[in-house]
Amino acid sequence: MGNNFTITVVAENEKTGKENINLAIEEIRRIERLLTTYKDDSQTNLINENAGIKAVKVDPEVFNLIERCIGISRITQGAFDISYGSINKSLWNFDKTMTQLPDAETALKMVHLIDYRNIILDKENTTVFLKEKGMRIGFGGIGKGYAAEMAKQVLIKHNVQSGIINASGDLSAWGLQPDGKKWTIGVADPDAPNAAFSYMEISNKAVATSGNYEKFATINGKKYSHTIDPKTGLPITGIKSVTIISGNAEFADAMATPIAVMGIKAGLFLIDQIADLYCIIIDDNNKIYTSKNINLK
Repeated sequence: MGNNFTITVVAENEKTGKENINLAIEEIRRIERLLTTYKDDSQTNLINENAGIKAVKVDPEVFNLIERCIGISRITQGAFDISYGSINKSLWNFDKTMTQLPDAETALKMVHLIDYRNIILDKENTTVFLKEKGMRIGFGGIGKGYAAEMAKQVLIKHNVQSGIINASGDLSAWGLQPDGKKWTIGVADPDAPNAAFSYMEISNKAVATSGNYEKFATINGKKYSHTIDPKTGLPITGIKSVTIISGNAEFADAMATPIAVMGIKAGLFLIDQIADLYCIIIDDNNKIYTSKNINLK
């Protein structure tokens, strides 16, 4: 998935621990094969290749994930949208070679294909059809969290009482440490990502962070986030990072980016409407905003 996964399990001995870690690795690899856009024969690519042509039959697992993605698009009013795949590298590449922003008109032309309402699902036949030619879906905004959640479920089925699956900062923790304490999670400081600006003690919770320190372009001395607003095709500004805490890693991962797109006020308002969902936002001036019921240390 182009990310580092770190897997921690509590076990009676090293042998059992390693066996359990391998189960999690296998599950993450299985999900990557299913969702990747880097393999021609993946279900994601088959859907994309047939955009505007025909519906593609997919595994119930892929179908259900896409259905949940569309649900998140609805509650975030399109700020989360898996059909972002049509924004190609010619518009955004977020590397050292990028020296200027695309003009607003070009960006707008490219985002016209982003519209979750044009992903047509047929539940009876488990098919997915992208209505417009050139449309593409991708699971970059939810895949890591989904993999972390599924790997956790596999381990729980194998009686692993506690552990952490960390997918490059999107993590799911359950159970307790060997000393009976909750897991301590550091929330990255956007200005020094290897340091933490605060800590939380969690158990049976997932944490996901979306920040402009991960991928960005610096143009004329200004930092532009890799988070693109699907309505304008341009990067968001004003927010350095969004951290989401939820009971489910897939949901936490999926909500981190749209909250950044929606902005501080609208984002926090939405978070406060949803049970078991919490949020920490850091703006460009390092001011910290939190949803209700969050206690930072």
